[in-house]
Amino acid sequence: MTKTPDAQAPSPDEAASPEAAASENTSSQDTASQETERSGAGTTAQTPGDTAGRAAAGAHRRAVTAGTAPAIDRNRRPLTGGAGRAAGDGTATSPSGGLLQSADRRGVLMGLLTAGAAVVVGSVIGNRGQGGSTQDVTPTGNTVNATITVEGLRFVPDTVDVTPGDRLVITLDNTADQVHDLVLATGQTTGRIAARAKGTLDAGIVAGPIEGWCSIAGHRAQGMVFHVTAGGAAAGAHQHGGGQSKPAGSGKDAVPDYSAQLPAGFKAFDAALPPAPSSPDGGPMTHRHTFTVKEQVMPVGAGVTQRRLTFNGQVPGPVLRGKVGDTFEITLVNDGTMSHSLDFHAGITPPDQAMRSINPGESLVYTFKAQHSGIWLYHCSTSPMSLHLASGMHGAVIIDPPGLAAVDREYVIVASEVYLGPEGGEPNTDKIAAKTPDLMTFNGVAFQYHQQPLKAKVGERVRFWVMAAGPSLPTSFHTVGLQFDQVFFEGAWTLGGPNRIGAAWSGGSQALGLQPAQGGFVECVASEPGHYVFVTHSFADMEKGAHGVLEVSA
Repeated sequence: MTKTPDAQAPSPDEAASPEAAASENTSSQDTASQETERSGAGTTAQTPGDTAGRAAAGAHRRAVTAGTAPAIDRNRRPLTGGAGRAAGDGTATSPSGGLLQSADRRGVLMGLLTAGAAVVVGSVIGNRGQGGSTQDVTPTGNTVNATITVEGLRFVPDTVDVTPGDRLVITLDNTADQVHDLVLATGQTTGRIAARAKGTLDAGIVAGPIEGWCSIAGHRAQGMVFHVTAGGAAAGAHQHGGGQSKPAGSGKDAVPDYSAQLPAGFKAFDAALPPAPSSPDGGPMTHRHTFTVKEQVMPVGAGVTQRRLTFNGQVPGPVLRGKVGDTFEITLVNDGTMSHSLDFHAGITPPDQAMRSINPGESLVYTFKAQHSGIWLYHCSTSPMSLHLASGMHGAVIIDPPGLAAVDREYVIVASEVYLGPEGGEPNTDKIAAKTPDLMTFNGVAFQYHQQPLKAKVGERVRFWVMAAGPSLPTSFHTVGLQFDQVFFEGAWTLGGPNRIGAAWSGGSQALGLQPAQGGFVECVASEPGHYVFVTHSFADMEKGAHGVLEVSA
């Protein structure tokens, strides 16, 4: 069957755009009487005697570097439909319109250089075979039937070779434990294939090498790429098995505006934490919850939306709270489009069955008993875990230490990273691998508690439960203008508590430092009204959105 793929490689026309042609031309001829300077618009040349022109170019270059002028000279922008269009024989035709007329004599040289670059681009397009060769082929009448399986995040085999003119039919036998698909650059796809199921695509008559991949979020970047070679010719350079192709559209990522306001009607994640429920007899109890996987576009702050993977349509997922000895029974329902799973750090249980990935439409029951106190991370454990967690599939379970004293207010803060992909799209997997987030968040949305502060009153004791969800970076929780007199870190009091640790030397704390998957709580009391800013004290991360306001009134 043939369907519209979930992901598309850049078309040859896009690859052969004038801008692409300019970027492909990385060198030019220099002589003793001629200098060549490059800008974002292409390459220009000046004679040594053209002092005014050289000074103007230098000024423009400095302005571009300073960000006060565009890198592209709009007066010399290529005409639509100009150079860079490939002919049927795989070479580029000469542009009929050339370039727009320029006020100086560099236009002729610009035209020659752009045309030369177009020849190079046209040749590359004619040979790389994304979408097939530009040359017509005669059908051989032969049909090649290829079956591929899945091992981890790899197609096995990852290459099939056919004779140009053969018809190719591919069967994907999904032998893995999660949903996969196969999408070809020529447009055909198997559609989503459940674990232990099969799907087929008809690639038609193969004219040249073709690349394919799994379009499930993060899978292509993890190495799920497939290559159809034609008579031994490959579709561009690649590394068999381990080659990591960049996702389509990776150059179109949304750009955050750190001064942007959240959308009208936006309601910040409710950080207020109610007390742990108790059974009528005061003994252990069973907590039953349903987590439904939903994949939806949501604001992440800084004027950007992203397609989030969620538990119950929220990021972070539901905050659970109980006591040592309580049992938690969680029903996971997968209403998403890919496989998902659960991993509760609060439980001690073999991962084999409880943490298995389930297909869309399936469900499982995950049961564990809380044996130790603390704030525990839970997350989706389906590969690639970094992407699922970064997309929003994480949350916290709070297990109170026995004898935990009541306070006036409790808030929960789950710190996590956002790696922006296209507006409304999926995260950029290259950024996730490089650990270079665009946004840092408290409870899933950057800056939300700056715009909608948390509340307290003078003299009230405030407890912040804090969890570093990652997936990869730590957090250092600090509240400007306040000090912590109670600190509970990874299951133990390091300050205060029933034993009043630190009281003898009047100890205090300024920050709770947490590596990914670590957590704890801190307590503080404000003696004066004001706006106390809570942040991660890694300031570069704070400036990307990991800060909020505790508004203390009289």
